[in-house]
Amino acid sequence: MMNAAVLQRMEISLSSLAQLFNSMDPAPFYERDLDQHAEHYLVSWAQELPENSPLELIIHLRGEAATPAAQAYVREGLSHYFGERSRLAALQLRDLLRQGRASLLIGIGFLFVCLALGSFFAAAPRGSIGELLHQSLTIVGWVAMWRPLEIYLYDWWPLRRQMQLYRRLQNMPVSLRETEQPAPMVSASVARRPDPQEAPVASQDPLP
Repeated sequence: MMNAAVLQRMEISLSSLAQLFNSMDPAPFYERDLDQHAEHYLVSWAQELPENSPLELIIHLRGEAATPAAQAYVREGLSHYFGERSRLAALQLRDLLRQGRASLLIGIGFLFVCLALGSFFAAAPRGSIGELLHQSLTIVGWVAMWRPLEIYLYDWWPLRRQMQLYRRLQNMPVSLRETEQPAPMVSASVARRPDPQEAPVASQDPLP
């Protein structure tokens, strides 16, 4: 028996679609950056939800007509913006992993040299400077491995999660609705069973 897929829906109320985008950006409407507050609001909302849940945004317009053209512009603008953010996060992840590989090679080489030199002093009598050098070189060699281990154990996965979050927002369906009353700026969950005839929400495989 298949589990019901849960659609996470956010509804916001705007007097103008221009509130979503940076009015100082001279780019075409669908290529503009998002308004800083709008981006923070959408990203914060998505971060609090399960990572595998599909997203949907409903915009209630009080001062503009919710035309199909306007809906297409908003959908394209949000997709373009978060797609670019996803691309930048992927580049940061690639650069970090490249740095990790270089750091690992350097660290292993340095560790080998330190252990080789340390073994030279290993036969020194206890309490002598030779024993001190042996222990010091061993410690320094392993300390050099700290940065590559930090990258591969801790640093990469927040970037990967951020990239996947932006991709979910990039593929998020957007609907416009005309209204006279402001809609609450809250998210709601609607449970539904997957429809075999329904195309799944578009997604992309994570980059290596």
